[in-house]
Amino acid sequence: MAHAATYQSEHETSVWPMFVGLGVLLTPLTVLAYFVWQMPMVSVVLGGGSLALLAVGFAGWAKEFFQHGTEEGLGPIAVAAFIVSEVVIFGTVFVAFWLGRINHADQWASFIPADLDKMFALWLTVILWASSATIMLSQRAFERDRRGLAMFWLFATFALGSLFVVLHIGEWSHLAAGGFTLGSNIYGTTFYGLTGVHTSHVIVGLASHLLLFGVVAGGLMKFNQVTFYRGAALYWHFVDIMWLLVAANVYLIGSTS
Repeated sequence: MAHAATYQSEHETSVWPMFVGLGVLLTPLTVLAYFVWQMPMVSVVLGGGSLALLAVGFAGWAKEFFQHGTEEGLGPIAVAAFIVSEVVIFGTVFVAFWLGRINHADQWASFIPADLDKMFALWLTVILWASSATIMLSQRAFERDRRGLAMFWLFATFALGSLFVVLHIGEWSHLAAGGFTLGSNIYGTTFYGLTGVHTSHVIVGLASHLLLFGVVAGGLMKFNQVTFYRGAALYWHFVDIMWLLVAANVYLIGSTS
């Protein structure tokens, strides 16, 4: 006689989401303190507190899960849903770019800065796509129980992503010094909007790599708990693909009258 299987849910409590939530809360307050309230020292304190809370919260949350939690098999669905929401965010900024491009078609040539370097965008593409290869190698190495090699390729991914961010910020500084700023014209607004939104996603990806490196180096992640690894890699591939669309729009299409 078959017995019906019963499922008893577990009610768990954790303090770490509270730390993460407070860190997220302080982030817009940091921006307000600097740009609206004109209180730079307060913004530094709030920003430092936000980063500390996020670092402690995510680290504690990850440690708690990899020591006591079990994967429920919903990770891939959650990652896919998250990426869909990211597509919506990018889509709205692309729409803003194209509306500005169409509505100001007769003036667009005057908006293009003389020192905008399309070849520089190509180098950024090479760097970011190389990092897509290294994160793939890192994931494969971990799934083959080669933890040291996985950490090596993960570090290489973080280094390439960081180089992308540093070079991109340097480009922004160079263009701004030449007079091409966020408020210069509609091209400046959408250029910094699209590249800024993308770079913020690169930074989120780098933060996930740091967390991933910590749980791998600390031996917390087991080979039957790879959803986080696969999710971080999938998100990074999404960021790399999205860069092709961003670069094609703001550099190639944007720099033609």
